[in-house]
This record gives sequence, structure tokens and C-alpha cells, in this order.
Amino acid sequence: MPCSPQEISSLFLFEKLTPEQLGRLCSEGRVEQFEPGPVYTEGEPATCFYVMVEGTVVLYRRVGGDDVEVTRTSQPGVYSGAMQAYIGDRVRQVYNNSMRVTEPTRFFVLPADTFAAIMQEWFPMAVHLLEGLFFGSKSTQRAIGQRERLLALGSLSAGLTHELNNPAAAAVRATATLRERVGKMRHKLAVIAQGSYSPEVMANLIDIQERTAERVAKAPALSPLEASDREDTVTDWLDDHDIQDGWRIAPTFVQAGLDVDWLDQIAAAVDEEILPNAIGWLNYTVETELLMDEINDSTTRISHLVDAAKQYSQLDRAPFQNADVHELLDSTLLMLGGKIGPRIEVVKDYDRTLPRIPAYPAELNQVWTNLIDNAVSAINSVGGEGTLTVRTAMEHDMLLVEFRDTGPGVPNEIRGRIFDPFFTTKPVGEGTGLGLDISWRIVVNKHHGTLQVESEPGDTRFQVLLPLTAPADETSEEPV
Repeated sequence: MPCSPQEISSLFLFEKLTPEQLGRLCSEGRVEQFEPGPVYTEGEPATCFYVMVEGTVVLYRRVGGDDVEVTRTSQPGVYSGAMQAYIGDRVRQVYNNSMRVTEPTRFFVLPADTFAAIMQEWFPMAVHLLEGLFFGSKSTQRAIGQRERLLALGSLSAGLTHELNNPAAAAVRATATLRERVGKMRHKLAVIAQGSYSPEVMANLIDIQERTAERVAKAPALSPLEASDREDTVTDWLDDHDIQDGWRIAPTFVQAGLDVDWLDQIAAAVDEEILPNAIGWLNYTVETELLMDEINDSTTRISHLVDAAKQYSQLDRAPFQNADVHELLDSTLLMLGGKIGPRIEVVKDYDRTLPRIPAYPAELNQVWTNLIDNAVSAINSVGGEGTLTVRTAMEHDMLLVEFRDTGPGVPNEIRGRIFDPFFTTKPVGEGTGLGLDISWRIVVNKHHGTLQVESEPGDTRFQVLLPLTAPADETSEEPV
């Protein structure tokens, strides 16, 4: 369509241009009318800069598998398209949204190369300022994003150290006590061996020792009341048989599952004069078995923590793989156990029938970390006691991971900004405002999913929706 310098000069973008500049725009650009439908699509090469002359324009962004409307306007002069063409090849020149028109709409259209050349020729200072703003903000965002990850890593390291310290200290204490008990058991064995006992009696003692050790491994769990009653009964039996320190031995025997019937079998199997030494020797046997169980439990706990750290970091695995979200969630919760603390109840509402999904596990763990950390902070802001519920389910054709907390909620007036870079509600020095922005980019841009929030006081839910299959054009791009 014909281009009128007078008409385009009425658009706010061009109102300060000279007649010569307006003439050049009309000679190198064009006016084009589009019927209702798409003008360009997000992700396509950005070849043109569009300025609306009249009509109605709608802009969309791709979120997961859906196009979400972000702007609708009939204001003449609004623009879109290759707005960063002046930067050149230093960034990938693609449309960062999709544009449609809902009625016959006229645009002034300028090729991207022409737009870049005109900007650099007419407004060189402005171009330098815009380039500095663009690349400076990118650099700042990367630096603060790196700091956010380092802060998260430091928090996780502190939590992991705390979690490892408890079982490690328990294993050290149990080992020292075990060394002492084994020494006493050797001394007790020497006392028994110095007596005039027949080989049959010694063999009988060894057999009782073996059967006692087996019984320890099968000891039932008792309630505090049941344990107290049995301790009283065992103490009375030991006192009746002139066993010294029966009150000290009884709790160990009860913990090992030994009762009066078992003690009667021991008393019937050995002579009365060696019964005290036999009971003392069996007490050391029971103590060593219980201490070895404690060491085994402690070292197993350490092994589980190390496995969780490997699962969380994904250092020994491919960046992109089919992952079980429950394994990722469990490893993250374990790594954050020290920060969550005992006053916050963690409820796991998992649908274990959900399939594995194609994902970048290490980056999903970063999302879980950010969302759990925010939930814990919200609960701590209202007294530190509450419930964190982690739920997985199938939502239509996508996998849902939901984090629900009983904190104060997200106010309506800021709900639309919480995913913006550098926006935070935490006190100064406690948050960079990039946690949710990073999470959004990992979920939406990297995994083609959706991240949304539903909130009211006492019930805030961050919901991550992930596709069950990888897109056909999935590539091994660099991590966010």
C-alpha cells in the first residue's frame, strides 16, 4: 500500500523525524495490510520491524504447549518484531513473541537490516546506550544468577554437613564404646576359662552366646510402657539370682529382646556358680551386637546422604535423560533437611505410578530447591511451624509437581510480579529476587512446561507442569 510521510509522522515513534528522514523511511520501508490471523510466530528469524498504523494487534508468548496472550491494543504507533536488530549478530535475531491481528490492520514495515542501519546512522549515541543496557543487564543477571546458585550451594553444603555430622558422631561414639566392651568381654572370657569347667560347659556357653546374638537381630520394637514393665521383671529375676548391678543390665537385655523365659533357659544350661559370669559375658555380647547395629545404622545413613548428594548434583550423569521426579524430590528434601528443621512437617503425597520424563535433572533440582526454600521462608515468617506438602499427580497430559505451604500467602497486588527478575519480598540481604525467575526459565524455556501459583493465606501452591515427552527439536543446549 502507498506510504505517506505525513501519515507515519503522526505515529509517536516517528513524530520528531525530519521530512528527509520520513521520506527515507517511506522509500526503504512499506505499508502493508494484514487480514485477521497471524503476522509472525515466536522463534522465527526476525526479518522485519512492525509499527501499527491502524487496527488491533494481539501479542502471545508460548508457555508449554499453549499460546498465552500478553498484550492486546488498538493504539496507533505500537511496535514489535525485530526491535533488537541494531545489535546485529551478537545475539540471535528471532521473534520473541507471536503477533496476530483481529481485524484488517495496517503496519508500517521496515526490513530488519534497514532498521539496524538507520538506528546506527541517525542515533549512534542511543544505540551505544541501548547496547550497554542490553548486554549490561545480561551480564548482571548472569553474575547475580551465579551468586544465587552459590548461595544455594553454600546453604546445601551447610545442611549436608549438619546431616552428616550426626551419624558420623554416633558412629565414632559407638566405635569407642565397642572397643571398651570387647576388652571387657575378653577379660570375662579369661575369667571363665580359668575355672575348672568341662568342654561341654564351655561349648554350651558358646552356643548360648550365638543364640543370644541371633535373638538381638530379631528384637521386637516395644513401647516405652512395655519396655519399662519388662525391665522391672528382668531386674527382679537378676536380683533373685544374685546378679550384681541387675538394674544396669536389665535395660540392655530388654532392648535386645531377652526376657525372663530366655534367662531361665540360660540358668538351666549352666551351673549356678558360673551363672553371674555367664550373665556378665552375655551382657557384653548383647552390648557389642547393639553397638554394631548402631554403627551400621550410622554408616548406612551417611551412605544415603552421599547418594542423595550425588542424585542432587547429577555430577555423574548425562545432562538430559529420562528422570524419576520422585528421586529428584527426595534427594532435594534430604539435602534441605537441615534448613527445613523439625518444626516444619513435610508431607509427601506422591503418585508412584507416574512415568519417568525427559528432563535436565540437575536443573529441576534447582527449581525444587528454590520453591522449597521459598516455602520454608514463608512458614518461618509466621512463627516457624507449619506444613510443607509435596504432591505429584497427572494433570491432563502433563506431570504435576506441587509445593504447598501454610505460610501467609502471596498478596494479589504482587502476584503478577513474583516471577520478574530481581523482585523479592525477603528482607535486604536475604534474597536476590532471581530464584523464581531462574525457576521460570528452567521450567518454561528449558523444559517447555508451566510454572504457576495459587495463593491465599494459609494455602500457597506453586505448581510445576512438565510434558511427558521431549519435543522433536530438543537439543543439547547449554544449561540455564
